[in-house]
Amino acid sequence: MKILVVDDNAYLAATIQETLEGEGFETMLATDGVDGYSTYLHFEPDLVITDIQMPRKNGLEMMEDIRTHNPQVKTIYMSGDIFSFQGSLLEEKKKYPIDFFEKPFSFDALKKQIFQMSTAALQTLPV
Repeated sequence: MKILVVDDNAYLAATIQETLEGEGFETMLATDGVDGYSTYLHFEPDLVITDIQMPRKNGLEMMEDIRTHNPQVKTIYMSGDIFSFQGSLLEEKKKYPIDFFEKPFSFDALKKQIFQMSTAALQTLPV
């Protein structure tokens, strides 16, 4: 599974990348929504893990752009103020395969959600 991690906090992004690569995932990093969108286009990940509040383009705006190419790309949003975005996220969850975490979060919880999303994707593949 290919995972794109988008966060303007370089330390957090690198820590997530290291954790996921240790689990066998192929990952790439981007520092904001503009870089994340262009990285998405050439990397074509199965899952995007993105901060919401970032310079130049936030995570919600970036995912809106990405969904013009792949409406069903799996997404995990993260934010230190997730409750400010909860209404938008709950609406989005009705249409798309997403989840969200408040920072700081447990890497075990993140890994568990990634495995659940990847398992759900495998169950929907034609036989």
